Amino acid sequence: MLAVTNVLRERLKEQTEVQFEVLNPDLCSGCYAGSEVSLSGRNYLYRSLRSWLDLAANLNCRMMTPRIASDETVILRFQKLETYSFHQENPEERSEKYGTDSSFSAINKNEEPAFLSAYLHALDLAETATKKRVLNLGINRGDEFALIRELLPKESFESIEFVGIDHSKSAIQEAESRFETPNMHFYSHDINALGELELGRFDLIISIGTLQSPGINYKPFLMELVQNHLSDDGALILGFPNSRWIDGEMVYGAKMRNYRESDLSLLLGDIDYAKRYLQQKKFSVRISGKEYIFLTAVSR
Repeated sequence: MLAVTNVLRERLKEQTEVQFEVLNPDLCSGCYAGSEVSLSGRNYLYRSLRSWLDLAANLNCRMMTPRIASDETVILRFQKLETYSFHQENPEERSEKYGTDSSFSAINKNEEPAFLSAYLHALDLAETATKKRVLNLGINRGDEFALIRELLPKESFESIEFVGIDHSKSAIQEAESRFETPNMHFYSHDINALGELELGRFDLIISIGTLQSPGINYKPFLMELVQNHLSDDGALILGFPNSRWIDGEMVYGAKMRNYRESDLSLLLGDIDYAKRYLQQKKFSVRISGKEYIFLTAVSR
């Protein structure tokens, strides 16, 4: 695999797409990567489709649909991803960086299995169906609430008060148009000044990919959130992005400024701080996920 990786990396320096012929992974399911396989008098080294997908991601490529080459082999094609990301956009209004006219608006995290499975697990741990008041910080157009609406029976969903806050006025307007039941409330507001809204306390607070924003002082904000806005027997779901959105793909690995490769140090530091702080506050804490790391804290 090292030799294959090095060859592809060199070719991708000059080409936007590479293709190569490999053993059809379907012929040897159950084998481990690198297993020697003999078919029709020829020897192969086996790699699963997942192995090739991982290699494509490591090379900053998407893997196109394999094509049949022979009875034993397929053609794989790796297409280099564009380097542009919505994070590089600089709208005239800073609050509209994630608004309806931004590239971010094309993203639907609920359609990515890696996000969906981890978020569903967090909602289950938090026992969302039993909550009476739910707050989402950085709600954008309301995808996280839309998934809860799909999960719960209509009567159960409408018995819960949902509050969503986001700095983007256009995103909040879209959220309001998606949810027209009286139990849904949305505010375009700076979450640093959350107390100005006088919303009271909540049984569940959700924040996905928001607390790591440059404009938020993470540690004091988290403490203020728990002490002043979470009920005594409440739960907290924090989503930490360990991925980037590039060229239609959710790419694994949080990218730090001035670092060529992804780096987990800041991400793990933020998660560790939240875990230790919440455990001191007598919460039971669970951590799960991959492209998005979810910390779910439930009062003991």
